[in-house]
Amino acid sequence: MSSLTDDFRRREESITLSSEPAGQGETHELLTLNIGPHHPATHGVLRLLATLEGEIVRDVKPIIGYVHTGIEKTAEDKSYWKVIPVVERMDYVSYYFNAMAFCGAVETLLGVEVPPRAQYLRVIHLELNRIMSHLVWLGTSALDIGAISMLWYCFREKEAILDLFEMSSGQRMHTRYFQVGGVIEDIPRGFEAKLRAFLKEMPRRADQYAALLERNEIVLERLRGTGIVDQETMLKLGVTGPLLRATGNPWDLRKAQPYSSYDHFDFRIPVGTVGDNYDRYRVRHAEFYESVKIIEQAIDGLPEGPFITPDRKVSLPPRHELATSMEALIHHFKLVTEGFRVPPGEAYYPVEGPRGELGCFVRADGSAKPARVHMSDPSFVNLQAFHYMVKDGYIADLIASLAMLDPILGGIDR
Repeated sequence: MSSLTDDFRRREESITLSSEPAGQGETHELLTLNIGPHHPATHGVLRLLATLEGEIVRDVKPIIGYVHTGIEKTAEDKSYWKVIPVVERMDYVSYYFNAMAFCGAVETLLGVEVPPRAQYLRVIHLELNRIMSHLVWLGTSALDIGAISMLWYCFREKEAILDLFEMSSGQRMHTRYFQVGGVIEDIPRGFEAKLRAFLKEMPRRADQYAALLERNEIVLERLRGTGIVDQETMLKLGVTGPLLRATGNPWDLRKAQPYSSYDHFDFRIPVGTVGDNYDRYRVRHAEFYESVKIIEQAIDGLPEGPFITPDRKVSLPPRHELATSMEALIHHFKLVTEGFRVPPGEAYYPVEGPRGELGCFVRADGSAKPARVHMSDPSFVNLQAFHYMVKDGYIADLIASLAMLDPILGGIDR
């Protein structure tokens, strides 16, 4: 009986009522309501402290920290070699981007030149990961606003991408495919044919998504004109990615500060006009086609040559040498167990992730372990905009805005 009483008290404490004078003798009741902490699809464990006036949201405070894992601190106790699989688990939907940012920062400190073939292979996997991330977003966001069948359609294509990741790395998620100096393996036989089949199919699938959603009056009513935030506010908050581009600003690091040979490819930057939830949907949907275009150019022009730097200070010797060369075997053993040393210095390496600028700061002290690793995650920065998206709107629009925000709490809490 006491446990039921305690449970009732906890529920009662989660709701507070306050009365504020509204003029002319009227009184408006404000309801402070906890939404969460729960796990809405793949967004993560998020708690929203919402202040409601009837169905109108007057204030909302995101409360985070429920999935804090201490990854950045853990990275300081591991060799550079072993940090890669750790940082991949921050934004667990966009793991290639986490690895790219970390490897890029370490390569900057080492002065390592990544071979052209490795750069193109990275681009192929990054853009596949971008498509996959947007598929997860679209499927779960459509589910949030009632379009349930979209989840199954989007996850069908997501599984095809995971099959490609499994072919190239042996793992479907958290692949550790990116390595300091390049990638861990070249693409296997049959990968190109399967990739081209996917690239041929994906634009047709994206057309189907648009046909299902953009002719649905309920979806249009829930997205158009809701969650509007202007470009100036987004810039003041430091928001990047599709949220910023939905306001009409074409900022994209792949164009503004090209990395990994992105300047070799021809693609457009989709932008919106209003900055509402519908524009956020349209920008991400248009990126499906642009990512396919980038991957097609990368696989068509894939350079010959090594897939990782020939600098043996940081890269493993070829596998076939381990059976015939004692020096190669010793080098392999020392590199895996002890790692490589990075000269003292600091570097920040930003990439254009599916949610905006994802950057990694690394400080080296000359040892085989980083002295500091810090990730600048776009989900954390973009969450600031949520208050402006939902204030003075309906609580139903809060759910749609959270979906269009596309936060990943693993990247926010870290």
